[in-house]
Amino acid sequence: MPSRVRIKICGITRLEDARAAIAAGADALGFVFYPPSPRYVSPDSAAAIIRELPPFVTTVGLVVNPQFDEVQQLLKAVPLSLLQFHGEESNEFCTQFRHPWIKALAIKPDSDIAAMMAAYHDASGILLDAWHPDLKGGTGQSFNWTDFPSDSHMPLILAGGLNPENVAGAVRMTRPYAVDVSGGVEVSKGIKSAELINAFIAAVNAGVVAV
Repeated sequence: MPSRVRIKICGITRLEDARAAIAAGADALGFVFYPPSPRYVSPDSAAAIIRELPPFVTTVGLVVNPQFDEVQQLLKAVPLSLLQFHGEESNEFCTQFRHPWIKALAIKPDSDIAAMMAAYHDASGILLDAWHPDLKGGTGQSFNWTDFPSDSHMPLILAGGLNPENVAGAVRMTRPYAVDVSGGVEVSKGIKSAELINAFIAAVNAGVVAV
């Protein structure tokens, strides 16, 4: 178990939410560049938020099955620490931008997680999320946490259905490198609650201490 579990607050659309997350102790902020998502933020808006952030905050850009040129333009417009590929992109596609990246995998009950992870050997980390037939992240659903790999050499990020009430137990069960939350700290889609963010981060830390 790591001495602490890193925390990403995803689906940031407002500067005040970014500031609340950082003040509460979040390590990373996620920006969704996927227009069908209710948490979509334009590159210009994301860049404006990031310009106001203090140093040492990781900024993550979530994309879903983008075209090559789209990613290039995004990286030019927004100072992102990491790319997060949330579709069916290949390892080769993700690697060609020469920019750090993580790969989100949608986990079904019969998924061969080890084989899925092995296909993305160049990733900086793997995010394990619940599968949904229509949505790409932010589903509010979780997968079976007992399926979470316990012996991976790669940093693993737990996502899907996390909230202040269940995240301590999830951390104790899975012992992840990091956790990722979006809807679990919102008052409405794309609008975060500072109180829920604080409660979530306190619960993550409590889960680590309890192990």
